[in-house]
Amino acid sequence: MLVSTNYAPERAGIGPYATQIAEHWAAGGAEVHVWAGMPHYPAWRTESSYRGVWRMVEECRGTRVHRRRHFVPLRQTAPRRVLYEASILAHGLAVPPRIPRPDAVFAQLPSLAGGILGARAARRWGLPFVPVVQDLMGAAAAQSGIRGGARVAAAAGTVEAHVLGRATLVGVIHESFVDRVAAMGVPRGRIRLVPNWSHVARPTRPRAQTRARLGWREDQTVVLHSGNMGLKQGLEVLVETARQAPDVQVILMGEGNQRAALQALGAGLPNVRFLPPTEEAEFPEVLAAADVLVVTQRASVLDMSVPSKLTSYFAAGRPVVASVAGKGGTAQEVRRSRAGIVVPPEDAAAVLTAVRRLAGAPTTADELGARGPAYVDARLSREAGLARMTALLDEALGMKENRA
Repeated sequence: MLVSTNYAPERAGIGPYATQIAEHWAAGGAEVHVWAGMPHYPAWRTESSYRGVWRMVEECRGTRVHRRRHFVPLRQTAPRRVLYEASILAHGLAVPPRIPRPDAVFAQLPSLAGGILGARAARRWGLPFVPVVQDLMGAAAAQSGIRGGARVAAAAGTVEAHVLGRATLVGVIHESFVDRVAAMGVPRGRIRLVPNWSHVARPTRPRAQTRARLGWREDQTVVLHSGNMGLKQGLEVLVETARQAPDVQVILMGEGNQRAALQALGAGLPNVRFLPPTEEAEFPEVLAAADVLVVTQRASVLDMSVPSKLTSYFAAGRPVVASVAGKGGTAQEVRRSRAGIVVPPEDAAAVLTAVRRLAGAPTTADELGARGPAYVDARLSREAGLARMTALLDEALGMKENRA
């Protein structure tokens, strides 16, 4: 059983990873049950076809998905985030899925409710429990800037320590999580590194063809951000970049609770354009059509995780500009890949300098971009990532057999 609040048809964030793990195990012959919420990310609105549904079971590519309704906060505040998690937990406790006794329970964090439900189910059945830390809500809440975040952070950290302390093994997607998880009392010998992978296809069409379709001029530098538009991302820096450089086209593609505020901030700027999330088949083509791909975070965020957009950016073969904390996981990955430039967070002038540097040296930009797919092949391939998850499952099952 895989417990993940986020699951297909969500195409951003944790959902694609949870989906590919479950479908990979199902394709290998396993009976896979997924305990999930209603699709809502990154728009933070329940998808129309799931609205008004309290609970349902879906057959999805060999897996059986058990969904439970929950509150979805369109605007992020500490009380609303607590209510979001509480509603997932309450509905899960009241009406758990009716499934045969599984062999193991996986859970995707940072969902606190998902972690509690997974740990509880594993304990009730006497099964191996393996949470995979995609992010830690306690750390994220402390740095989020939302009102009441400190109180949420303290409570979330306590819950996370409780959940992780009951794990057979703990998977972490980046080495920067190891010390934090160990500080919660998890022995380092039970922590395994299981990096995420690039879950999108490689682009196949000529860039010029896609640019023409999107209306992007060949003589204009196009800077693209794709993914969630939340508080953590601090995307105001890109609106300010556009304000400082009328000749640079800034594209913000995606959804999120800050989209309306960003649109208001960019009103009157003809070189700021907002696009909805694109279809899966078109996504890599749009990324590849840009001149520069950007990932941003607020200066207060010491990011340990690696956002899923970054692995997609690498696969697209375009240079990356990362406006993030220099010691975080995102910065480490960009430097390790040698596929981009790291600049200070919330510094529009630094972003613009990096963009102009790449635009003025197209050969250098192409060389940086080409390192992304090479890095994916060497370290972030889907096959390698799924194999790591299967090895983690096998090890946990083997530990149970050895104890027996």
